[in-house]
Amino acid sequence: MISTLSKKHSFDLVFDSQKVFRLILEAMSNPTRVVRIREYADALFGDQPSFLALAITLLDNEVSFNACGNQTLSAEIASQTLTKGAGLESADYVFVSNPYRIKEVIENVKHGTLYDPQKSATVIIRNDDEPTCLMDLSGPGICGSVEVQVSKTVAEAIRIRNEQNYEYPQGIDLIFVSSWGDLFAIPRLVSFTAKVS
Repeated sequence: MISTLSKKHSFDLVFDSQKVFRLILEAMSNPTRVVRIREYADALFGDQPSFLALAITLLDNEVSFNACGNQTLSAEIASQTLTKGAGLESADYVFVSNPYRIKEVIENVKHGTLYDPQKSATVIIRNDDEPTCLMDLSGPGICGSVEVQVSKTVAEAIRIRNEQNYEYPQGIDLIFVSSWGDLFAIPRLVSFTAKVS
């Protein structure tokens, strides 16, 4: 059996990374917008090419990551980025491929301090569920509030993040990405409220 790590990726580490980074910025700047990274993920091998595209784009040897017990993903990320793994409490980027780990992750990742709010984790969660929950979104860059439809995975992550009651401007950034490359981001200062049906 040939390891997927030994295959040659066609992902361009310079140009494709720049394009993926611009899409991440677009999603972070427009929390209701879904961007697509599929064409870049398709240039990668492995069990989680969408995660790997984000890892190659965001990670370097000055940050750390945690793959939440997914040893295959951890090996792929370490191999492609030369980034060191770390515990949940200290990792800069956390990749959650199993939605049952969301509560544990959000309750334990670093969320910055009042003096250094930027020293918080970015949590990247696999989201293959259909959008079935209505929520109101509000925060920086949004006039009033906007109604959006999100999946149960997104709604659960928001609920758990809200329960942490971070003191402003602390918090964590959330990125949701599907196995087919759709990406949706929720910056730490943007809040959601579930709609009562």
